[in-house]
Amino acid sequence: MNITLKAIVTSTLMLSIYGSHVLAKESFSTNVDNQGNITLPNNVRNEMVHLGSWFVPEGGASGFHDVYTEKASVEYYRINNKFPDGATIVKELRASHAGTYTTGENVNYANNVLKQWFVMVKDSEGRFANNPLWGDGWGWALYKPDIKEGGKFKNVATDYKTDCLGCHIPAKQNDWIYTEAYPILNTER
Repeated sequence: MNITLKAIVTSTLMLSIYGSHVLAKESFSTNVDNQGNITLPNNVRNEMVHLGSWFVPEGGASGFHDVYTEKASVEYYRINNKFPDGATIVKELRASHAGTYTTGENVNYANNVLKQWFVMVKDSEGRFANNPLWGDGWGWALYKPDIKEGGKFKNVATDYKTDCLGCHIPAKQNDWIYTEAYPILNTER
């Protein structure tokens, strides 16, 4: 009786939290069209939940990497220890400056210079098997602020295996995601 009640409560909670847009097969993701083309979500910093940040001090990817996803995806992860189908993860890369402040010398902070966005969309069903931007359980995209097509940011990745996967190999055992930088996924507060 107690296990059945727990299952009913968990199922009801999941349906109320995630809504049909995350669970329904016919509406896989609002950021993916029928051919598997991924669009950069609008207003990421105001519409999504901040998972966490990385700071890369040097190199082409230097700067702050702020990572976002949907609130429903965070709630699902906390219960299931994985992202739900259709979850969108956006990493926004911003340039940084350093200065001396009361907290110390050479303090780094993000500025308004956007360098690029990385977008991943969870797909455990392999919906777009013939699309070279989909595989290993995710759709993969890369956007640069100066490359647009038809007024929208254009995905410049052409094959996730050569353009995206290399950076994620160390996180392969964790569904290709470096979750250690995302304390919000932890159910303990």
